[in-house]
Amino acid sequence: TSQESWKGDLTGVWQGPYTGDLTRNTSAKLTPWGEEQFKKFDGTIDPCLPVGVTRQINAPDPIEIVQTPNRVVILYESWHIFRSIPTDGRPHPKNLDPTWFGNSTAKWEGDTLVIDVANLNDKTTLDTVGHPHSDQLHLVERIRRSGPTAASYEVTVEDPKTYVEPWTQKRVLQLKPGLELMEYVCLENEKDRSHLKGIK
Repeated sequence: TSQESWKGDLTGVWQGPYTGDLTRNTSAKLTPWGEEQFKKFDGTIDPCLPVGVTRQINAPDPIEIVQTPNRVVILYESWHIFRSIPTDGRPHPKNLDPTWFGNSTAKWEGDTLVIDVANLNDKTTLDTVGHPHSDQLHLVERIRRSGPTAASYEVTVEDPKTYVEPWTQKRVLQLKPGLELMEYVCLENEKDRSHLKGIK
């Protein structure tokens, strides 16, 4: 069994494909309200504000997963963001204010880490092309080590205000041994900032 010692072990630096359109190859169908929001998107976002859970993993930059017995920490090179997620199956705290990354709790189902994300605000989009969501967004992420150098990542999007029914997007993350996360500073040497609409 030593050959499969990687099972259930997500520790390491991982890189997924850049995913500009989260709905591609999914059953995602916008509600009339969702369609209206999507039409309003003009690409204008402040490059330094948080982008939310789905856009963090959509980015082409690597992530690092640190796994302990009762917690998984995900460090994202993009925007220098981290999530520290309890894996003891605890429920979401009650009466939380919505935030950019919401509240994540997780549990193990066999060798699959299942992360439940609630209490997200509506200030982000699901992807770069602007697929919207409301503050009713609920995400379930599933990460499973599928081989010595690969992990499957699935995210299920549930948002009854914006999408007709829940839908799931899947991709594969590749293990990058020897890769270290680099510093990501939003404003340093930012040559494009003056061209972004709505930015003073």
